[in-house]
Amino acid sequence: MTELSIHELSLGFSHDRQMLVEFLAKHHLNYEDDIEAAFGVFDSDDNLTGCGCCAGNLLKCFAVDESLRGQNALGSLVSRLVENRFEAGHYDLFVITRPKNKVLFTSCGFYPLAETEAVLMLENKKSGLDNYYKKFLAGTDTDENVGCIVMNCNPFTKGHLALITYAAKSCSLLHIFVVEENRSRFPFADRLKLVREGTDHLPNVIVHPSGPYMISNATFPTYFLKDDEDAAKIQSEIDITLFASRIAPEGPFQACFRSIRRRRRLSGTAISGTCRGWCSTVPGRAAGFGPRPPERSSAWRFPQAITRRASPSASPTAPTARRPGTFPVRAPSRRAG
Repeated sequence: MTELSIHELSLGFSHDRQMLVEFLAKHHLNYEDDIEAAFGVFDSDDNLTGCGCCAGNLLKCFAVDESLRGQNALGSLVSRLVENRFEAGHYDLFVITRPKNKVLFTSCGFYPLAETEAVLMLENKKSGLDNYYKKFLAGTDTDENVGCIVMNCNPFTKGHLALITYAAKSCSLLHIFVVEENRSRFPFADRLKLVREGTDHLPNVIVHPSGPYMISNATFPTYFLKDDEDAAKIQSEIDITLFASRIAPEGPFQACFRSIRRRRRLSGTAISGTCRGWCSTVPGRAAGFGPRPPERSSAWRFPQAITRRASPSASPTAPTARRPGTFPVRAPSRRAG
């Protein structure tokens, strides 16, 4: 058995960084600029034979030479990375990898969350997802007509408010999840506050942090994807699979779950690749979960205010279109304090 040692790589040192970049490239993987810490496995001749990296609560960029097979190099790397993340204050940890690596990571103490043909998502806590949703669902009625929206709101605008208002009219209870990562121009705390204040007048809307289970395109790892793979589509597939298979069937989102399974087409303007990926992915991915609902209209339209400026004769309470330079909406708060 080869004598091995594990050391942290100094990413600020050009030699270590270049060594990591070249090692990943040798294994047909890409280096990602958001890496915060990296560890390498070295043989007795000080050659890099394995590596693992982390960014926030995500462990990624794993590569191990064939010569180390059977020596638990991956387990040792995972242990060091988990220790590093705990020291940095990250306790809910995730791995997104190819499905073929399931056994490797489950043997390292990670539990599968969701799986598609392209990727597998795992976490380090067996009941982490269930415990997270219990926090914000406590005390809410399990009404059938419940919906949810995931939004970044960078910042919160009249366009966001129009969408929320439109959705709230279709649900008895609407949950808004604000993407929690601080990688946007406006900090998460500010974005969450703006959304809560801006929707305070809507009695059936509850605003939550997104938590770690709703993947941001800023953190979705692409280091193992091939050039011809669509990252936005793959991210959309794992997102909706996680929601449809683990959250909607058991929680209070059954109506939302049934709704996304209807073959609807959003006829508004898709503003990003991720949005377009969701629009094309939701019907197909959700079709494999739960009882099939009755077919309904094949078209679903955003309110007119989202796509063009409201006419002068429109009702003063109707939402207006967002224009360049629009400032965040701050509706008067009715909450105490």
